Amino acid sequence: MSRRVLRTVFASLTVIGLCLSLGPAPRAATDTLPSALSDAEFWALSSEISEANGFFQSDNLTSNELNISAVAAQLAERVKPGGVYVGVGPEQNFTYIAAAQPRMAFLNDIRRGNLQMHLMYKAIFELSANRIEFVSLLLTKQRPSGLTASSSAAALMNAYWDAYTITDGTYEKNLQAILDVLVQKHKFPLSAEDIAGVTDRFHTFYWCGPAINYSVRAGGTNCSQSRASWGDLMMTLDGSGVEHSFLSSEETFATVKALHNKNLIVPTVGDVAGPKALRAIAAYMKSHDAVLSAFYISNVEQYLGARWQTFCGNVATMPLDDGSVFIRPMGAGSPAMVGRLGGASTNLHLFVVQRNGVTTITPVPPVTPVSPPAPPPNSSAPPAPVPARAVPLRSALSPIATEVAANNCGGR
Repeated sequence: MSRRVLRTVFASLTVIGLCLSLGPAPRAATDTLPSALSDAEFWALSSEISEANGFFQSDNLTSNELNISAVAAQLAERVKPGGVYVGVGPEQNFTYIAAAQPRMAFLNDIRRGNLQMHLMYKAIFELSANRIEFVSLLLTKQRPSGLTASSSAAALMNAYWDAYTITDGTYEKNLQAILDVLVQKHKFPLSAEDIAGVTDRFHTFYWCGPAINYSVRAGGTNCSQSRASWGDLMMTLDGSGVEHSFLSSEETFATVKALHNKNLIVPTVGDVAGPKALRAIAAYMKSHDAVLSAFYISNVEQYLGARWQTFCGNVATMPLDDGSVFIRPMGAGSPAMVGRLGGASTNLHLFVVQRNGVTTITPVPPVTPVSPPAPPPNSSAPPAPVPARAVPLRSALSPIATEVAANNCGGR
């Protein structure tokens, strides 16, 4: 496949939390979270928390947020290791888990397809000793020459981008190995629908390779790139030109793999504004004296409408401390919260990612609030409104507890 240039203008993801030190101390080890879950405990916990399968407009096989490395860098600096991580959606959670270093994670999504994909990922993590084996198995591609344990994620993605997909029956063997881990090793009672869901998602990665992107449907064969590809996402950089994806180093990969090996990344199904899943996760945390570390909520709030207050009430049941953070793309928040919580603006960047390994980052000045003109002396006229385009982006640091209190969500 020929190399090409991807040009994307985007806003920095917003990390919302309060922890100003650059090297956060770990949370006090006072919780009783398990050091590992048995296979039966893992499946029972997932099943007991989960709600019925719901609908979303996309299969969401990959993220589409090119600034995950910038957010991961902020998380690593500001979030205290330990506690429990909660997230929605696909693989960006692995990057945030590697940065936040929680003791346990719940990956909750309205679609059961997301649970099926995370079961696929779980098996591949367990079958892979390192990043190279992981990518080879996920994409059904031969290991390219020249890759080592110190290779960057960009080196991995560029090498696998040009590697031919294996067509000698290896796909079928790999799929069977994945299903064997789930059904034979772990004894998970997967339904026929779950097996089909795992199969469809693995086949899509096999068919599309690193070009798979947000627009591709599970089981589909149309891999056209109207969005950033999975390969692009793995080799994103922060504002200093440093990679932070979960495939950026053996260390970040090992952090996620270790949790999978201990059954401590638990996929669940649930509506964030539903009656059960988030509150059940909160109850589990409370039963183990644990605290929410980080909650990646993507942009789900924009789909909630009048149900936003119910979501906020669900979050209010979670045990929080002053380091608990929301992670949101674009810093958008819900309409109920816009304007209530101010703060310094974040930066926009223009990324030009070239597949020869060279990445150029062009910073754009942050949006600056415009001061409205003062009214004439002795005038009762209100100040002129601030132009909409001059309103600053959401603050990068603001605690979940503050949002809950500001929106009167407690106790709901």
